[in-house]
Amino acid sequence: MIPTSLLAALLSATAPASSPALKSGYHMPPAPIARILAAPPTPMVRVSPDHQTMALLGRENLPTIANVSKPILRLGGYRIDPATNGPAEVRVQWLDSLSFQDVASGKVTPVRLPADVRFFAPYWSPDGKRLALIVQQPDGLVLWVAERDGSARPLVTGLNAAFGTPYDWTPDSRALIVRRVKADRGAPPVAFGTPTGPIVEENIGRVAAARTYQDLLQNATDEALFEHYFTGQLERVPLDGSTPRAIGAPGLITHFSVSPDGRYLLTETLKRPYSYLLPAPLFPTVIAVSTLDGQPVKTIADRPLADDLPVDFDATVKGPREVEWRSDAPATLLWAEALDGGDPKANVPFHDRLWMQAAPFDAAPVKLADLQNRFARILWGRGDHALVIDRKWKTRTERRSAVDPSRPGTARLIAERNYQDKYGDPGMPLLEDNAAGKPVMRYTPDGRALFVSGEGATREGSFPFLDRQALADGKATRLWVAKAPYYEDVVALLDEGGSRILTRRESAKETPNYFIRTVKTGKAKAVTAFTDPAPIFAGVTQKTITYARADGLPLSGTLYLPAGYEPKRDGPLPTLLWAYPAEYTDPKVAGQTVDQGNRFTRPRGSSHLFMLTQGYAVLDGPAMPIIGANGAEPNDTYIEQLKADAEAAVDAVVKLGVADRHRLAVGGHSYGAFMTANLLAHTDLFRAGIARSGAYNRTLTPFGFQSEQRTYWQATDIYTKMSPFTFAHRINEPMLLIHGGADDNQGTFPVQSERFYAALKGNGATVRYVVLPNEPHGYRAMESTGHTLWEMAHWLDRYVKNAPAPVAGGRPEAQ
Repeated sequence: MIPTSLLAALLSATAPASSPALKSGYHMPPAPIARILAAPPTPMVRVSPDHQTMALLGRENLPTIANVSKPILRLGGYRIDPATNGPAEVRVQWLDSLSFQDVASGKVTPVRLPADVRFFAPYWSPDGKRLALIVQQPDGLVLWVAERDGSARPLVTGLNAAFGTPYDWTPDSRALIVRRVKADRGAPPVAFGTPTGPIVEENIGRVAAARTYQDLLQNATDEALFEHYFTGQLERVPLDGSTPRAIGAPGLITHFSVSPDGRYLLTETLKRPYSYLLPAPLFPTVIAVSTLDGQPVKTIADRPLADDLPVDFDATVKGPREVEWRSDAPATLLWAEALDGGDPKANVPFHDRLWMQAAPFDAAPVKLADLQNRFARILWGRGDHALVIDRKWKTRTERRSAVDPSRPGTARLIAERNYQDKYGDPGMPLLEDNAAGKPVMRYTPDGRALFVSGEGATREGSFPFLDRQALADGKATRLWVAKAPYYEDVVALLDEGGSRILTRRESAKETPNYFIRTVKTGKAKAVTAFTDPAPIFAGVTQKTITYARADGLPLSGTLYLPAGYEPKRDGPLPTLLWAYPAEYTDPKVAGQTVDQGNRFTRPRGSSHLFMLTQGYAVLDGPAMPIIGANGAEPNDTYIEQLKADAEAAVDAVVKLGVADRHRLAVGGHSYGAFMTANLLAHTDLFRAGIARSGAYNRTLTPFGFQSEQRTYWQATDIYTKMSPFTFAHRINEPMLLIHGGADDNQGTFPVQSERFYAALKGNGATVRYVVLPNEPHGYRAMESTGHTLWEMAHWLDRYVKNAPAPVAGGRPEAQ
């Protein structure tokens, strides 16, 4: 036997030198990326219901890692800040300034808010005279109201925003219905020091599949915390400063809305038993109507725990669901109910039924319409007209039907289409809030047609339009369309006849701004003057390229080239392909190309387009269609189609002379990361890869993933072949793995990257694994964002730009 000391000496003498210690801490990205990240974002705009005033909302830049790292609670699929009883830091787009701008004159009135204010959820009152917003304080959330004259005042403290926006305006604009923290809730529960017993779950032969959800309840302490923080009390808070009045009893109130006549309140409330396998929206739910004084009127549904749903994407709960107020009536409810038991595979002529019930809710509900597919949306208009949309996931079919609420029972089909068809999209009716603050469709003055707006996608680009669509036959008459070089979409009609419209216009070189346009003459007047947040990108060239897959399928992508680049002078560039696969059922739709040359593009956050500043060409969004035609499942040939897509993209950029075939990298985020790993495993096209926040082992998502409805046990071979984890031993190109340490996306648990890294390392791959502490699926903190871009630039420089040329017969020539 060899002595231990001698064995250690022999191992140290024969083992390869260990890797140098990796530097810790956050790195700043190379110039000029850091300077661009620090630039303030372009403000958001929210137009008042009367279209006379715009709220200019300053957006806070990327938060600090200190803010992102504040303590949070993960309960029932939600993430909340226990200090404020609101959403966690990373779940909010914080706003930090507010001004009102008169649309006609352009006059801007700053709103007087506290210094260093942070707020969210700004919504206009139905009469358009004031804006409500939620202001964050260290110990809670406060409802403020801002007037058009620039004054602002706090209205009520202690809001409970754990479930989302905690207020709704009353239709008369004189008060708000607010969800507040329960006044006497006391101190939060603490974790049990010693377990009181094991955690037990049981299923006795019942099929109860569940997808891979995040942030679920795990024990009795979580249940107690969930009830403590999510229980809210509804109150009516008058604008005149008089005392708020409680409405009903406190509860786990997920949603609430006031009827258009202001007399009733619709609520959805959760109750026990909870689940450790499902998120809160699937907990037992009571949907009910009360008076605005809190007196019970009608229970619409008392739904049990939804733990028996099929895994199909069109599966739904039994009983009433998606209950809402009819926008154009005083107090009438609409809801959908499955006729197939919630199982879309059931062989029935109709899958959903729509019901209506009017106040005082003592008469039986009436059938509005039966739908062939699953109910998606209803657009209300007037007493004799509404538009119903139903969809079927498996075929990507959308049906639009006209219904007459005054004569319920049937639906008249207006259009049936593949909703992935960009070229054939007829647009959607324009909506505007009525006097009660509820959205309704906008009709032409003669009442015979709707105003409709859409993208206007063509092979040459997207050119939004305004149409007059006849109610009788659905025929559309074009009233106005954007013209090159602009992308200009319709925001609102400024008069009854639609002769003046408010638009948002941009081009490849012009920052998005708002305009008043006269439809007949085409004259336009600028309303805002937002400037370019990153002028260094003004010299970047952008071009949509088209090419064909080996089977003839037309494909496209957007090619970006660095500012100042001259192909003949500078030669081929190191190139990054950044993509995200998409599933289709129709090859014609999958092959559609829309030129993006009239869109204003500036990178934000951890965008891969920042690599343009480092001397790389970027092929952004090269089409990666995975097609399942004639009833076949797309993923049955996922690897084969993915390879063909990538080969076509690579050949296209090389043929243009801008990309060096020997200096290509591939990258993607989420499902794009999954794609990246598969391309490195199954092709020799790329020198390196970057995979961010992906899932690599499909056995860890056994009840479906992305657009795959089949379970692991129904498609075991597909799950195995699609998992790059299975082929980790084939990956010998350098691979950078990045993952948010607190990923909140369904299926992309951090363990996916952890195990994939172990598999790659165990098979001798060159791989770097970066965990961003406290970051969700999309990275938010300034430090994390900057470090991510540093990692990407460093990896690409090391293994792509500055990598030695491949030897003869080696990669990437061996294709």
